[in-house]
This record gives sequence, C-alpha cells and structure tokens, in this order.
Amino acid sequence: MEVAFIEQKLNEIYAELEKEVMQVLMDESLNKKYTNIRMKPLKSTKQILQNALESIKMVDRLAKEELEK
Repeated sequence: MEVAFIEQKLNEIYAELEKEVMQVLMDESLNKKYTNIRMKPLKSTKQILQNALESIKMVDRLAKEELEK
C-alpha cells in the first residue's frame, strides 16, 4: 500500500479545505453564527480524513509487522 501517496493526496485535500475556510472567514456578510455553521462541516471533514489516515497508517504498520514474523 502506498501510504505516502495517500498522505500526499490528503494533504492536497487539506489545502483545498483551508482555502474554503479562508473564504468563509473573509466573508464579511456572514455573522458569527453563520460563520460557525459554515465552518463545522469543513472542520469535521478534515478530522474524518485525519482519522482515516491514522487508521491507514496503523493497518499498514500492522501488516508489515505480520510479514516480518
């Protein structure tokens, strides 16, 4: 499994999410409530992707350990 490739692609997604976050933060037409409402899915998406990457790395590490036995 190419964990480095997956991590690279996720970093690209993180960069796009950060652009979206900056757009939301710079939108002066939104009050604090709507800014928070628009930020929540972006934050949740990033956290889900980070958790997925951690899981992928753990599975890869365990698979390698099994192969070494």
